[in-house]
Amino acid sequence: MGRPSFWTRVAPTDGSARTGARTLPWPLSLLIGALVVALAAQVALPVPFSPVPMTLQGLAVILVGGVFGAAAGAGAMVLYLVAGIFGAPVFAMGGSGLARLLGPTGGYLLAFPVAAIVAGVVAERGRLVRCFLGALLAMLVIHLGGWAQLALVSGPARAAALGVSPFLVQDSLKVVIAALLLWRAHHALRPRA
Repeated sequence: MGRPSFWTRVAPTDGSARTGARTLPWPLSLLIGALVVALAAQVALPVPFSPVPMTLQGLAVILVGGVFGAAAGAGAMVLYLVAGIFGAPVFAMGGSGLARLLGPTGGYLLAFPVAAIVAGVVAERGRLVRCFLGALLAMLVIHLGGWAQLALVSGPARAAALGVSPFLVQDSLKVVIAALLLWRAHHALRPRA
């Protein structure tokens, strides 16, 4: 019997996160997932006339949930949010603090754990259609969360104009990219017979 590889083949019930048929230790999955989203948040461009910047966070959230599974994906997003609340510069453009969750972009952030769960549950089997549906539904959850919080501050119509409409094209592209990457990851991580 050789050394265990980085990827172990054990059931997710042992405290590890699912990645196709292979798993990572649970704490490592949470840390990697939170770090991926934190790095994606730093790829940010301000949008004129909108308090919401364009980032790669949505794509990262979908991938973390879809690859690690619903539980580990949600756990990673909670870790990400907690790190940001306690001052780690993990939010878009190096932001942090509870004020970010209570501000105009907080709804997007608060939707991340639910979006990771949706991506993980729907894309679980790795079929292309399910990966696409999981990515689409997860992105809709993120937009709904963002829109809801913006609507509290600025009203429903203005929230849609500021926080949804400017992102439809790019986020549609992210859904397609996420679906293809998830589909590919599920096939690459499947154990060889």
